Amino acid sequence: MSRLPDLGNVLSQEEILLTANSIASLQLDSGMIPWFEGGHCDPWNHVETAMALNVAGLHRNAERAYEWLVEMQRPEGSWNNYYLPDGSVEDIKLDTNVCAYIAAGVWHHWLCTWDRGFVDHLWPTVERALDWVLTMRKHDGTMLWACEPDSKPWDYALLTGSSSIMHSLQCGARLAELINEPRPDWAAASDVLRDVISTQSDTAFEPKIRWAMDWYYPVLTGAMTGEDAKTRVADGWETFSMEGRGIRCVSDEPWVTASETAECSIAFNAIGDVATATDLLDWTRAHRCDDGAYSTGIVYPSLERFPTGERSAYTGAAVILAADAICAASPGGKLFVPAPPTD
Repeated sequence: MSRLPDLGNVLSQEEILLTANSIASLQLDSGMIPWFEGGHCDPWNHVETAMALNVAGLHRNAERAYEWLVEMQRPEGSWNNYYLPDGSVEDIKLDTNVCAYIAAGVWHHWLCTWDRGFVDHLWPTVERALDWVLTMRKHDGTMLWACEPDSKPWDYALLTGSSSIMHSLQCGARLAELINEPRPDWAAASDVLRDVISTQSDTAFEPKIRWAMDWYYPVLTGAMTGEDAKTRVADGWETFSMEGRGIRCVSDEPWVTASETAECSIAFNAIGDVATATDLLDWTRAHRCDDGAYSTGIVYPSLERFPTGERSAYTGAAVILAADAICAASPGGKLFVPAPPTD
């Protein structure tokens, strides 16, 4: 059985479990995990919450979350962007990053459970998802951001989304090797994406420099490593960090979000800066509520919570995953350890 992450006064095992239970309490009978009670769900954040549940040992809840994705997958392999608690679609858009992330989630589930039977059960869902994502590939190897069903796709790629897709393709290729159905095309597509991200991040993607995720996500996913990664996080620190408070979600507003702060913690951990990673996770405590849930954002200096009253499951999940990345407590803690390119 995996042990729980423990960072003492930063985040204890008891607090990790309390947060995981706050996420599990939101899960519907269908297996869907909404952002908050009565809220919508998107497949990317749904996978993130399932990962956090696995870190905490709530494997049955995680399995139910993945079963929901099996049931909701569209025939060609995609998912719509947002679903409501009754199962209806709120936003029909098909987002490549949202659809690819199940591969990272199922690989993480394998690391945490060693349940080969469940991997075999999820494999067709993962395969259809990644094969659909690859239909949205541009000539340079980047992935078009999204499309409306039966409509022409958007004509540009996003840096954050492509970084996450690169990582998901890596995880999918590992799953394929695990079940002895190799997909070298997925590994090759991941390597091409990594090369574009690491060498053309300023030119190959739609500019989104206002957003913190475009700053740290290439590092979080291992698309950038070594000195390049260290330089990137150093260059953006003054723009996006608020010392002692966290990471702004956008550079021009004093809006600190705990999810971006926790994800940035994972990025710093990925380059070996455990001290900064731990500090960032400690700064999320301002968002922590008595029941273990986390307020999505805080405005400084007014201390207004935003969106008003929102305590999001994906925020608690990001905190758990950051703690696990730092502690390497569960086998899934190495999910964001940069992997070398394939030969």
